[in-house]
Amino acid sequence: MSEQAAPPRVPIDELVRKLREFPTSAFDKTEEIRSLLAKMPVDEASLATYLTWDRQHYTRNLIDKTDLYELVAICWDVGQCSSVHNHRDQNCWMAAPIGNLLVENFHVEFQDIEAGKCQLLASNTVELTAANPCAVDPREPVHRVVNPRAANQRAVTLHVYSRPFDTCVVYSPEQGTCGDIRLHYNTAFGKPVPRTQ
Repeated sequence: MSEQAAPPRVPIDELVRKLREFPTSAFDKTEEIRSLLAKMPVDEASLATYLTWDRQHYTRNLIDKTDLYELVAICWDVGQCSSVHNHRDQNCWMAAPIGNLLVENFHVEFQDIEAGKCQLLASNTVELTAANPCAVDPREPVHRVVNPRAANQRAVTLHVYSRPFDTCVVYSPEQGTCGDIRLHYNTAFGKPVPRTQ
């Protein structure tokens, strides 16, 4: 049985051009965008302008943004992971041009944002690689992304969010707590974004 050859890597600008050509309806379901990310893995070198690293925390680097979607490169140092979080009922797709990461999904048994209380159960884990992009399941969108320490390498993930959002709910499954946080970019279009308090 022959293995299928990996599709050729494309510059990030080519992926942006394709995303901008999609009709609104493509962002309402998950398969078209996930399929695009599988067919068009991004060339690492073309991302250089957008990559910044911080040993304390992963970085969020805006590449492209319209009313319909935003494309963000997230840079993970060895062993870094996100909080468990949601996406404000928006769709999300992820690809990993650099590294092998894990997406750990959770089922929300109960949540009361105002009281800051929740109960989550781990549901499944998906491997995220260049050959295996994924879409967040709209029915169970709560998850975290992990760059495993055992991999011993930095990683970069590309995230397409539709529609763009600037806050999300973060959860602590261990503590049974949750709350809103505001999201920020470390860079936008290759330039640093100052932190506002």
